[in-house]
Amino acid sequence: MKLFVGNLPKEYTEDDLLQLLTEFGSPKNPKIIKDRDTGQSRGFGFVELESKEEGTAAIEKLNGKEIGGRALTVSEAREQSGGGGGGRGGPRGGGGRGGPPRRGGGGFRH
Repeated sequence: MKLFVGNLPKEYTEDDLLQLLTEFGSPKNPKIIKDRDTGQSRGFGFVELESKEEGTAAIEKLNGKEIGGRALTVSEAREQSGGGGGGRGGPRGGGGRGGPPRRGGGGFRH
């Protein structure tokens, strides 16, 4: 079962996430989500437990538990629906309209 763990202290590491869940089984594939620009934790992550029973026990015991002055949010992770999670998109064409309109002829007016 894959778990979402939210409201983590910013200094929490993937190893800390594993430690937090070892009493419920053998957690694996921890992932702390980090800000793409700063590299700092965004305060949430994911981890997998072997069975639904282990996951349910972890949710019941850890959801609302205070760590570092923050109440954790622990729930079963939802599968991503197609299309990804937003993002900034690719390069966009167009944009501004260019400079002021050109005057015809380019020479002197009579």
